Amino acid sequence: MLNVLLDALRSAVLISGLVVIMMMLIESFNVESNGKIFNGLKKNSFLQVLLSALLGAVPGCVGGFAAVSLYTHRMLSFGALLAMMIATAGDEAFMMLAMFPAKASLLFLILFVLAVVTGLLADAFYKKGRAIPTRLEDTYDCHQEDVEAEKHSVRHWGWRRIVLLLGVGIFLIALLSGLLEDGHEAEPDGLNLLSEDWMYWLFGALSLVVLGAAIFASDHFVEEHLWEHVVCKHLPSIFTWTFGVLIVVGTLFHFVDLNEWIKGNTVIMMLLAILIGLIPESGPHLIFVTLFASGVIPFPVLFVNSLVQEGHAGLPLLADSRRAFIKAKGIKVVMALVFFAIWGLFLRN
Repeated sequence: MLNVLLDALRSAVLISGLVVIMMMLIESFNVESNGKIFNGLKKNSFLQVLLSALLGAVPGCVGGFAAVSLYTHRMLSFGALLAMMIATAGDEAFMMLAMFPAKASLLFLILFVLAVVTGLLADAFYKKGRAIPTRLEDTYDCHQEDVEAEKHSVRHWGWRRIVLLLGVGIFLIALLSGLLEDGHEAEPDGLNLLSEDWMYWLFGALSLVVLGAAIFASDHFVEEHLWEHVVCKHLPSIFTWTFGVLIVVGTLFHFVDLNEWIKGNTVIMMLLAILIGLIPESGPHLIFVTLFASGVIPFPVLFVNSLVQEGHAGLPLLADSRRAFIKAKGIKVVMALVFFAIWGLFLRN
C-alpha cells in the first residue's frame, strides 16, 4: 500500500505540474497578444474542434491537458472538448506505436475523424448560450492593468514571485532528473521518440519559459494572473482530485487481478473494455494494448477501450467541471455501445 501511495503522489505532482505549466504559458501568450490569440479562436467553432482533436491526437496527455485548460477558461466549446477526449489514447499511444505502429496509426486516424465529426455535431445540436458550467466560471482575461504594468515595467521581488520561482524550479529539477518517472526499466541509449522522455524535456524547456516570465513580468501579471489565478484557484483542486482518484484506482488494482477477469469471450471483454475505459488514468488500459499485440483480443475491443478512455487528461477536467466530464464520458460510452451493437449484429463472424 505504501507503493500505491507513493505512486499516486508522484503521478499527482507530475500531472498537476504539467497542467499548471500549461496554464501559465497560455496565460502568458494571452497577455502578450493582448487577448488576440484566443479571441480569434473563440469565434471559429470548426477551428476549435480541429485544434482540440489535433491536441488529442498527440501521443500522451500533453495535448489533452492543454485542451482542458482552454476549455475550463471558455476558450474551447464543449464539442471541441469532446473531440479531444475522443481523439486521445493517453499514454497508451506510445505503447501502441512501439508494438504495432501500422494498426495504431489506423486506430488514431479513425479516432481523429470520429472526434472531428462528433465535436462539430455536438456544437451544432447543443443550444448556444448554455455552456456547461465550470467550477470557477472564469476566462483568460487580458486586463488594462496588464498593458499599463508592462509599459512601466513594475517589477519587485515580492514573496509570491519568489515562491513561484522556487516552485517551478523545483518541479523542473524533479522532472529532468527523473524523480517523477514511473521507474520502469531503463530505455535504450539515444533518442527514442516512442518514449515519454521527449515530453519531459519539452516541458523542461517550457518550464524555463515560465521561469523567464516569472522573473521579468510585471508584478500585476505575476501576482494576479500566475499566482491568484493559476496557483491559488486551480492548483489545489487539480492536485486534490488527481491524488484522490489515483489512490482509489491504485488500491483497486492492487487487490484485483484484471488478467484473471479477461479470460471470457469477446463480448464480455468488449463490455469490460468500455467499463475500464471509464477510469480517468493511463495504466489500466495497457492490458488491452498488450492483449491485442499478443493476438488475444480483436481490434474492436481495443477500439472501444481507446474511444472511451482519455488517459490522465480527464483528471484536471474532473477537478474543474464534473458535469462536462460526466457528459463527455456518457457520450463516448453511448458511441462505444452503438459500435458494440453494430459489431454484434453485422460485423461479428
